[in-house]
This record gives sequence, C-alpha cells and structure tokens, in this order.
Amino acid sequence: MKLLLEKAHIEGIRYYDTYRKNGGYSSVEKALKMSPDEIVEEVKKSGLRGRGGAGFPTGMKWSFLAKPEGVPRHLVCNADESEPGTFKDRYLMEFLPHLFIEGMIISSYALGSNTSYIYIRGEYAWIPDILEQAIAEAKEAGWLGKNIKGTGFDCEIYVQRGGGAYICGEETALIESLEGKRGNPRIKPPFPAVQGLWMRPTVVNNVETIAAVGPIITMGGDEYAKLGAGRSTGTKLISACGNLNKPGVYEIDFNLSVEEFIYSDEYCGGIPNGKKLKACIPGGSSVPILPANLLLHESNGNKRLMNYESLSEGGFQTGTMLGSGGFIVLDEDQCVVRHTMSLAHFYNHESCGQCSPCREGTGWMYKILKNIEYGKGKMEDIDLLWDIQRRIEGNTICPLGDAAAWPVAAAIRHFRDEFEWHVLHPEEAQTRNYGLAHYAEPRTIVAAQ
Repeated sequence: MKLLLEKAHIEGIRYYDTYRKNGGYSSVEKALKMSPDEIVEEVKKSGLRGRGGAGFPTGMKWSFLAKPEGVPRHLVCNADESEPGTFKDRYLMEFLPHLFIEGMIISSYALGSNTSYIYIRGEYAWIPDILEQAIAEAKEAGWLGKNIKGTGFDCEIYVQRGGGAYICGEETALIESLEGKRGNPRIKPPFPAVQGLWMRPTVVNNVETIAAVGPIITMGGDEYAKLGAGRSTGTKLISACGNLNKPGVYEIDFNLSVEEFIYSDEYCGGIPNGKKLKACIPGGSSVPILPANLLLHESNGNKRLMNYESLSEGGFQTGTMLGSGGFIVLDEDQCVVRHTMSLAHFYNHESCGQCSPCREGTGWMYKILKNIEYGKGKMEDIDLLWDIQRRIEGNTICPLGDAAAWPVAAAIRHFRDEFEWHVLHPEEAQTRNYGLAHYAEPRTIVAAQ
C-alpha cells in the first residue's frame, strides 16, 4: 500500500491545481476542524517514528514541546539530507512538494507554530524554488497566511538554504545555522523542545516524517498503526543504490523481506550480471554494514525484514539499523576496505572539529585505512583502527562521532580477513579490487575484542 507515493505518477502533481483536484489539502481541511491536542493524539496513536534515522516516536516528541505563556513556538523541518546513500527526501520535495507542505501546515497547527522553517541542504540548489512556488500557491489558495480558512490560526513557512554541511543534519547544529551562526552542535540539555530556535520551544522533524502526517490525519492514527509490523508502523521510503538493476526510491511495507526487496522485479530487480550479494548497508552510510548471510537471515533463522526491529536483531554483533533508509548494495567484486576508507574520508571532512575524539579520530582512521587500501598497512593497524573507533563512539557532543565509528567497527567485525588480505598482499591491493563470492555463504563471525 502506498501512502506517500500514491499520486507520484500523476502528470502535473507538482502544481497546486492538479494536486487539489486529486484530493490534496483535504487532510488540512480535516485537521483544522480538530484541536491541536487531538492531532497530536492521532500522531501518537499512529506509532509514526522519525524517518530521519533515529526512529524516535513522533507523537511523543511533539508532546515534549514546552508551552510557556506568551512565548512563540517553532516547527523546523530538517531537509538537510546529507547522509551518503539517502535521497528519498529530495524525491518528495522535487515531485510531491504539496504533500510535504500539507504536512507542514498540519504539523504547525498541531504544535502552535505560527512561523515554521524548512532548512534545506545547500547542494539541492534547484529544490528551494520548487518549494517556494508550492508555498506561494498554497498561500494564494488560503492555506497559509493570516486567519487560515477562518480558523484564527496564522502560519507562514520559510525556506532556508544551508551551506552544505553534513553536521547541520544534527538538529541543534541545524538550529545554530538557521540563526546565522556556524553549524556546531549544542550541548544538551536544554533540548530544542525547551530552548531551540532563538531559545524558543522548537520541534525538528525530517521531511518524510512531516509528509506522513497528512495521510495519518486522513485515515486516522489507529488505521495507520495497522500497517507495518510491530512498532514499525505505516510505510517507509527507501533510497536504493549501489550494485542494483533498478536503483531508485521505493515505498515499502515493513513486512517486506530484505531478500525480496533486493531481488524482486517489483523493487530493485536483483544484482547486475548475476553477481552474488556480498554486503549491504541498509540505513545510510552511518549504520553498520552486514555480510549477505546475516542480511538475508536473522540469527533465529527467519528472514530479515525491512523494519526497525528485524534489522537490529542481535545488536551490532549480528544486526544493523534501518536508519534513514539509504540502502547501499555491494556485490561480490566490491572492496570493503576501499568502501570504508571512502566513508572515513567523508566523516573526517564533515566533522565540525568541536570534539577532540571526532576531530582527531576521524582523520586518524582515514589515514590508516588509506594505508591499508594502498598496500602500506600493517597487521597491528587493524587493531589500532578498532581501538580508535571504540574511543570515538559515545564520547562526542553529537552522533557524528558514532556515525564515523560504526562503519569502521562493522567492517572489521565482519570482514577482518579482507583487511588482513590487503596487508598480506600489498602489491595486489594497489592494482585491483578485492572480492570473494563466498561472502554470500554463511560466515563465522568473530567479534573484535
């Protein structure tokens, strides 16, 4: 069942008239007849979890918003989609902007935000124009501005372009940047729900999370909660890329198995040239990589499903995270060391430098990985890498340190023999990729100490 991409195929759906003719803004009409607390309650009942990566219950997050008398509150949408492998928010904003704006209006009304913001990734240079056009169309039709549809509720939405920093995907760094300052994460507490934008109570939600609010109001929270599996309710957008026949953005049910998602013609259509699956990162570059046998089967023998609980089965020893849904597939010819080195380079470049473990550790990991990849590594470097990532994880102000550490830890945990091969075959490591088809078969997992 499609909730977000249901109308994506309709020609002209990007524009207000077409969107309205196809049922657009009916959820706003329904929401404006409800009280803000009733909307928050419906979102709670839906079980909607944040689609930006953390998976925190959205209704619960909304209920934390402080409501001091006479102090403005704000909704800020995090459209700074900078996680490597993730591009589903871009799809929503580019092709279904009014679905997103509709969710922004309902969410703003529920939270009592008269001035809301969309903070968008700087590299999405063409999308702010699309959003601003949609906002202008919605305002002309009376869905934004003063006294919306005679309800007494005022709301304006503004688009703010970011400077292209990954760190601004962290909500407090985003708020700092939105205020015109350098995008460094804040120490918490206080949390944004108490002191956020301009020290006012603020809720920060992801694009996909906001877009899901409209369908929840239309169908009701209880009905939305019936979709999915367990605490993974509703549907989820997945950005599929890497060694796939049909990369793209897919809306999935949480009962879908990883195997079916990769190999079914309805979704990714398998791996090119009949190659075997070696590994996959299912939730964006920051979540642990898993070899094929752990990805296609849970530790209890059941099929691994595309939902929060199933993918995390076994913790980081045998599991991973759904994260932002950036699904990156590696076939048998891909080099895990080279891939991990590339990610380490990214996180080193994007570290804000505020915390010593992240500032120094990410650069150190990248240099060691580069040496191993290009035939200059030593066996003790592998244990040194493990020790560095362990000292970064959990010791930084924001999760960027964890995001940099987890890929390295998982690569060593599951593919240590590949790192050792690079050390033992330095000349060959410099001239070709290293791939072993046997990674598609069951492997003995030896956790690093």
